[in-house]
Amino acid sequence: MSLTSLRPNLDHWPERSDLAAAFRWTARLNMNEAVANHFSLATNDDGTRFLMNPNQMHFARIRASDLITVDANDPATLEGPDAPDLTAWGLHGGLHRHCAHARCAMHVHSIHATVLAALADSRLPPIDQNCATFFDRIVIDNEYGGLAFEEEGVRCASLFTDPKKKVMVMGNHGVMVIGATVAETFNRLYYFERAAETYIRALQTGQPLRILSDEIAEKTARELEFYPEQDSRHLAELRAILDDEGSNYAT
Repeated sequence: MSLTSLRPNLDHWPERSDLAAAFRWTARLNMNEAVANHFSLATNDDGTRFLMNPNQMHFARIRASDLITVDANDPATLEGPDAPDLTAWGLHGGLHRHCAHARCAMHVHSIHATVLAALADSRLPPIDQNCATFFDRIVIDNEYGGLAFEEEGVRCASLFTDPKKKVMVMGNHGVMVIGATVAETFNRLYYFERAAETYIRALQTGQPLRILSDEIAEKTARELEFYPEQDSRHLAELRAILDDEGSNYAT
């Protein structure tokens, strides 16, 4: 008997399983923070209904069936079982109401992205291939306004005006990454953290940086944007590893 037949009220099962795998791997990489941070995935055309992790469940334990459905236009969502906390509602609700192209959103306080967010200059120069991936594709928020309650969430969402820019360095806070699918968004989150780590470690040497030209950085970014199947294959391989280990993420 299939899992979907055992749980007939749980729709979007493939998407739930992908998102659960992303939670598990994010925890394995130590990119989450305790029982905070949130991922979401839109399930309707305008993006205002979305799947999200339940309130304060550790990423390492989240299963596909644990994910809750949130309606960004219905504050009564906050009254349901395992309802998202007010910062999750503010940040992701604001994003999905005001930024329809953000089908999937992943917000973490991963170490190196957060270090970058703490620098007076939070730009990420193209010093290697991973950093070049994000050339002219980052929004930098310099106006941190405290915890991401509803007003702060709407303000952050309003910064995603250029559809080419799918990473927000949230000054003094962390990072928000958006995309069309779980695979695309997780792949972007993974490589952004790697790029930020390379840059931070390069700064720690105290040596001059070798920075790519704008022309080569843009060429590299475009080539990687259209590199075939990298994101979907990346997530498929992570799911295969979890399956081989007997993980219950897809239950």
